[in-house]
Amino acid sequence: MKKNLVFIIILLIGAVTFAQEGNEEELEDGTITTQKQPKFTKNRKSLPKKGKRKPPITDYKIIDIKNDTTFVDTTLTLQKDYNFNYLRRDDFGLQPINNVGQTYNSLVKVEEYNHLLPLFGARARHFNFMEAEDINYYSVPTPLTEIYFKTTFEQGQQLDAFLTINTSPRLNLSIAYKGNRSLGKYQHALTSTGNFRATANYQTKNNRYKIKTHFVSQDLLNEENGGLSFSGVNQYLAIGAFEGEESDFADRGSIDVKFEDAESILLGKRFYLNHKYSIIKKTDSSNTDLSIGHILDITDKSYQFDQSVPNDLFGPAYESGALTDKVALEDFTNQVYISVNNPWLGNLKINAGFSDYNYGYNTIVSLSDGTNITNRIKGDAFSVGGSYQKTYKGFQLAADGMSIVSGDFDGNYLNASAGYQINGYGLQLGVSTNSVAPNYNFLLYQSDYVGYNWQNYNNSIEAVNTNQAINFKNIETQKIQANLNLKKYANIEASFTTIDNYTYFTKDADSITKPAQFDKQVGLLKLKLSQSLKFGWFGMDNTILYQNVAGGEVYKIPNVVTRNSLFYEDHWFKKALFLQTGVTFKYYSQYAADGYDPILSEFYVQNDVEEAFFNNEGALGTEIIEGREQKFGGFPQFDIFFNAKIRQTRIYFKVENFGEAFQQNNEFSAPGYAPRDAVIRFGLVWNFFL
Repeated sequence: MKKNLVFIIILLIGAVTFAQEGNEEELEDGTITTQKQPKFTKNRKSLPKKGKRKPPITDYKIIDIKNDTTFVDTTLTLQKDYNFNYLRRDDFGLQPINNVGQTYNSLVKVEEYNHLLPLFGARARHFNFMEAEDINYYSVPTPLTEIYFKTTFEQGQQLDAFLTINTSPRLNLSIAYKGNRSLGKYQHALTSTGNFRATANYQTKNNRYKIKTHFVSQDLLNEENGGLSFSGVNQYLAIGAFEGEESDFADRGSIDVKFEDAESILLGKRFYLNHKYSIIKKTDSSNTDLSIGHILDITDKSYQFDQSVPNDLFGPAYESGALTDKVALEDFTNQVYISVNNPWLGNLKINAGFSDYNYGYNTIVSLSDGTNITNRIKGDAFSVGGSYQKTYKGFQLAADGMSIVSGDFDGNYLNASAGYQINGYGLQLGVSTNSVAPNYNFLLYQSDYVGYNWQNYNNSIEAVNTNQAINFKNIETQKIQANLNLKKYANIEASFTTIDNYTYFTKDADSITKPAQFDKQVGLLKLKLSQSLKFGWFGMDNTILYQNVAGGEVYKIPNVVTRNSLFYEDHWFKKALFLQTGVTFKYYSQYAADGYDPILSEFYVQNDVEEAFFNNEGALGTEIIEGREQKFGGFPQFDIFFNAKIRQTRIYFKVENFGEAFQQNNEFSAPGYAPRDAVIRFGLVWNFFL
């Protein structure tokens, strides 16, 4: 049955693709027209047919999880260039490791709010993992296809193919698959990832019942090499030779890595259903909509690390041969809600939720001190909450929150904002607070490596009987923010965040990665300026971020992150081609970047012991250098791009990290992990409208 289904899907995609005859063109008003080719018969002379007018582009709707609706955009803008990457979104604030599909070092820490239960671990693998809020739904008058393609490093390619069709005005179906395979320039750095998703969007003829649902299956595999290996008594001098482009390091494939027998993979499947029924429906005589709804989310995740033989870098191991660490999470969440939508009252929603979680392993580990590490964290959680939205004469009010009322974990969040917009100018103020337990892998982890076994407890979970256990308190976050929109001139964002009980990974005295919690408060100030200016054919786009941290000994980020683009764009060849070309400058100030641990697939904070390991000892290898962290950043990166749009096709040609072609190896993305070399890459995004 599965084979037949796949075969039918392939036939459907092929039929829709080849059925798109003729030349399509987008007019200035956004309307799509098709000039069909004349047909010839044996006994009849063909006559040219008039172009058939198709629906406007605004009828091709994209609907997100919050029901915010946009439409398909086939224009070529600088933001489209920023989005043309492996993640298919703006990657400002992310410093990639050398190969496509590997992880990123976060120049701007990811703020994962609005969740009540701990998150699954292996966060370094989640940059390309599509959560429920990343899935869109569609409504289109005719079938729509999108093809994304981009080259990778050495052998491989990226491809994202998407098809959506309305079988009737009320039912939309879509199917998509994004795949990536890249060998990379360094040894044992292969990446192979896949993201399959299928959606359905339906509403009854009277619009009382509406349903959105999707299924997602994802596999993200990376070969792990532990970073570059520098031999010799003084590794610090060896790193300096690499940065100076010594001949021994010119051929990337010949550089030794720490090991070549490990890989990690993150797997995930999710079924999501969101449907509602209007008890009282808006009519000409009634402005009130009263609805009841239900949300179901069934998510399964697993992370596995495999290695052929143990490596001394991670300490002693229980096994002398092949090692396998595997952890899984099953999360079953139901939520019911009732909502009232009225022009005077606004939109008010009250909801209640139930979650059943099961995280852990299939074995129990016995430590040398006689204590045991359990294999499961499982239980239930009941929660209640609500949301409110109201817009009146340019004023916007919004609030949402939720709290666990019963269960082994405590957790809550609350967000509130108020704003005003008039004639393209706007000001929005907001506050938020969040309390949640640390991620599951801080609380429980098992490994074939002896040092990577721990069982900690949360303030809501009973303490374990082991001398090594830590009481991890809930991470408490408070944030105030302001957003000022100055029409087309600039957008200014400011925020101040305080974090209590910040939880992180770091290295211990044996250079083993361990979880820890900061007993002081972290204070984070952010100021961000976004500006786009046009001067005839020329334009300039600037994004400048300033960050200042109190508590920077564990929360390490660069003070300045900037991206500046200077570009030229215009129509050529009687408007048959739209050309866009320019240069993008990227820079972030020097800072002690986090290191990457391949076993956990997590980033850890550098400390004196870790720095002594990488910088090694003095000239004779006897004196430990303390208080000296590896600093990264402080160097410019340049990208040169040539983009073009021909009808519905956007073509991208880019010289990435252009400066590295003249002065290579002047930096790292993380301790031991080199950044990307200068490379020429190209690709396209192609839309078909039937």
